[in-house]
Parts: sequence; C-alpha cells; structure tokens
Amino acid sequence: QVQLVESGGGLVQAGGSLRLSCVASGRTFSEYHLGWFRQAPGKEREFVAAISWSGTSDGAAFARGRFTISRDNDKNTVYLQMNSLEPQDTGVYYCAADRNWNNIIGYSSQQPDYWGQGTQVTVSS
Repeated sequence: QVQLVESGGGLVQAGGSLRLSCVASGRTFSEYHLGWFRQAPGKEREFVAAISWSGTSDGAAFARGRFTISRDNDKNTVYLQMNSLEPQDTGVYYCAADRNWNNIIGYSSQQPDYWGQGTQVTVSS
C-alpha cells in the first residue's frame, strides 16, 4: 500500500514558477514509477509527466521544456518543477504511483494504482 500526499500548489501569475511535491509512505517507494497528472475545470484528467524507478522521465508535449519531474528516493518524494506557467496550466495536480510503467504514462487502459488527493494550481493572466 502506498499513500501519496501532494503539496506546493497555489496562485501564481503567468510566467511564474511553482514546485509541487508529493511525499509517499511505504518502504518500497523506490520500486514504483511515479507520475503527475492534472485536471482542469470541466476537462478530463490528463498526463503531465512521469519518472521511472530508475530515473528515466517522460512528459506530455505541453510540459516539455517547461516542467521537470524528479524524485528523491531517500525522502520518498517526487517533485514537479513548473516554469513559465500559463493560465491553461490551471487545475488540480495529482501524483500517482504504479509498478507498471505503461499505467503511469497512459500506454494502457488501466489507471495507476495509487493517487494523492491533489493540489490546486491557479495561474492568473
């Protein structure tokens, strides 16, 4: 069982930056692939970025060049550094964990096994 708790969301002006954190419980954190997803008002949840247990990362097209995902296995924490934020980045950001990489990056129909409660990010114009 893995419990995930996000933090770091808030209100920021367009062009600004935020760093989201997600702390996980459990002793097997390093065995999990981790991802960030977001859901804007009235829209479906979408994939943002993912990082494998070995440190390989991938991101959605809109995230590349602006968002960076990283992990610290000693702290059981995954981060999402978001730069050059735009109003369309507004939404609730969730972290997720799964042992199956395809579930984290959306290559399968199965959703990740574990989710956090989400943290709100609002970007004003």
